[in-house]
Amino acid sequence: MKTTNLSAAEQSVLDVVQKEPLTSFEILKRVDNVPMILSLYNVLDELTNKGIIKSFIKENKKYHCAS
Repeated sequence: MKTTNLSAAEQSVLDVVQKEPLTSFEILKRVDNVPMILSLYNVLDELTNKGIIKSFIKENKKYHCAS
């Protein structure tokens, strides 16, 4: 997976979702350099648009994982 040109926040999010699928709130608790949920949503959108992560819904919760 090509992960060059990622911001520090994008790399942090990618690092945690590569280990296991997580909800947005779980990601926010595990990364230090994303201060707010709205910032996290922007990072998730960027990573999704780059094809690096994908999302799925399970038991009415949205999870994010590495593609």
